[in-house]
Amino acid sequence: MVQALSVCGNASSIHSEGRQARAIVEKARRQLGEALGVSPGQVVFTSGASEAAAHALCPVVRAGGSEIPVSTLYVSATEHACILAGGRFSAQNVEVLPVDATGTLDLAALKDALAGHDRAQGSPMVAVMFANNETGVIQPVAQIAELVHAHDGFFVVDAVQAFGRIPFSATELGAHFILLSSHKIGGPQGAGALVLANGSISPAPLIRGGGQENFNRAGTENVAAIAGFAAAAGLAAGANGKTAGEIGAIAALRDSIETGISTICGEAGNKAGQPVFFGHGAPAGRLANTSCFAVPGIKAETALISLDLAGIAVSSGSACSSGKVNKSHVLEAMGVDDELAVCALRVSTGPQSTGSDAEAFLGAFRNIVNRIAA
Repeated sequence: MVQALSVCGNASSIHSEGRQARAIVEKARRQLGEALGVSPGQVVFTSGASEAAAHALCPVVRAGGSEIPVSTLYVSATEHACILAGGRFSAQNVEVLPVDATGTLDLAALKDALAGHDRAQGSPMVAVMFANNETGVIQPVAQIAELVHAHDGFFVVDAVQAFGRIPFSATELGAHFILLSSHKIGGPQGAGALVLANGSISPAPLIRGGGQENFNRAGTENVAAIAGFAAAAGLAAGANGKTAGEIGAIAALRDSIETGISTICGEAGNKAGQPVFFGHGAPAGRLANTSCFAVPGIKAETALISLDLAGIAVSSGSACSSGKVNKSHVLEAMGVDDELAVCALRVSTGPQSTGSDAEAFLGAFRNIVNRIAA
């Protein structure tokens, strides 16, 4: 990024400085394309995944020179707020589908919704997260894609949490559009991408003006952020995914944390409630680095403050709630009662997290449990 910042040209200009900036952007585009198994021209850089979602969720899809109307957007109840907002669909054209107690999309409900879709009004579009940002629950995207394609619909996959954590290629997902975010893989904030899994199919542009991003997204490219995004993708993903051994090591650390939480609550006896781990037992599993849990009687806000004072940063629900500890719509959709939902914490580990980090967290959490149970 520092090197890119030293290039002062506009990437759309033809002078030497502009060509240098263009070379940086196109190198990044190639890197992202290689990681996802698509050609560079199928990568559209955006300001982040929220913009990519607003772009992809469009009632007009361009395919082979034609414009196909899309009448209804179907989303799961546990989606990120940028998906639940419906993009450019009006509220009455967004249908929210239920999930089960593990947070997995109800495939029967999706099948029924698609079977009852009125094709005369337009095609259906389905948007789901590959992996949930609060619980880490992985959706059965291959099965969802099969249903969507069987009904000639368009499939949008929010792969923000999955990229760099679950090996996949754009073709394997069966998606038409894939959403990515830079800062979720250690890159700079303010950069993301909309990936067109089929180069001949794209949503109508969201931001119109100049011809940047092959006329898919107008606006002068953020060269430094794009360079940082691609560099982070190369470091975090390699061939888009950790090895089985690396994933297993990250999962083992998460499991050791969950075992420690259970042990701490068990040692407190009847004075502390037993922890509930959300999404545990989901058919497609959870992300190896994510644990969302609640201990009855220990409110998330209290725990967050105590852990922060101990130098440990964890979350409660999504980080997109204006810095407030709010009720999680994800847990509500999973049928979790309000009293337990307000106790939910999310612990995430990263590639550099160690056993010592886990011990530090568990030590601080033990102090919270003991203090409340006293």
